[in-house]
Amino acid sequence: MSLFWRIFLLNSVVLVLVTGLLLGPVTVSSPVLPGEAALLVAGLAVVLGVNAFVLRIGLVPLQRLSRAMATVDLLHPGRRPSVTGPPEMADLITTYNAMVDRLERERALSAGRALTAQEGERHRVARELHDEVGQTLTAVLLQLKRLADRSPAALRGEARQAQEATRSSLDEIRRIARQLRPGVLDELGLASALRALAAEFTGHGLTARLESRGPLPLLADDVELVVYRVAQEALTNVARHAGADRVTLSVRATDHGTELLIHDNGKGIGPAEEGAGIRGMRERALLIGASLTLESSEGRGTRVRLWIPSGPASITRRSDEAHV
Repeated sequence: MSLFWRIFLLNSVVLVLVTGLLLGPVTVSSPVLPGEAALLVAGLAVVLGVNAFVLRIGLVPLQRLSRAMATVDLLHPGRRPSVTGPPEMADLITTYNAMVDRLERERALSAGRALTAQEGERHRVARELHDEVGQTLTAVLLQLKRLADRSPAALRGEARQAQEATRSSLDEIRRIARQLRPGVLDELGLASALRALAAEFTGHGLTARLESRGPLPLLADDVELVVYRVAQEALTNVARHAGADRVTLSVRATDHGTELLIHDNGKGIGPAEEGAGIRGMRERALLIGASLTLESSEGRGTRVRLWIPSGPASITRRSDEAHV
């Protein structure tokens, strides 16, 4: 029965009952006697109480829908209010759930296109840095070496300094190119890429280590790239904000999926809101149907867990990277 008819029929029953009482044993004198006034006030209180009870029961689904609308987050999919209540409420909740489903699909598609374009641009910039800028600096480095060898002793020191500065710039260019597009991921696979990533972040008081957790499944290219980018962003957050001196990466496979875990011994995230880096990791996880969870407490560091369930995303691709 709809909410309208519930309230209408209840009010009708109450009014018919009151009318019957007034036409029967209950009368109202003029002036009103104290007993009659008390009876009328009690009857009015009963009518109001019954109406309040029916309205509260009938509006519970609407209140639940309001809370769901206020707390909806497309980066945490799957949260839906249950479809209950009168037909109008059930239709409203069903329509809302369908709208959120559509928004999540559209957000995933748009985020996928944006991240694909971002990775393409990173690949182009990395290739140009490596092929154009890197080759130019290499040629300059060779010229400086010949110049240093032929220079007088008084100028040889300055030539050597220019040579070292150029070599440092070349190393920095190569490091930036590796961050933009991890060539080791394409050439040697996920295990080697994560090991190289851990080595890259080891230094300046931070030790990053990759733990072996048995054989890994052969994942599709886009899944491997998401795992690598999540690990890269998590390690970047540790190096910049955690104040940690140790961070551990582990990847393991189960019968139900693949897990990436990054755990540091820093100060934790605290009450601060999630930044762009964490939101970016969540968006990447959603692209491959994975879930990202963070656990943080003061003095015990932060745990970032990426869980990739077994399914169409875990497509076998290579045969030379079965173990970490």
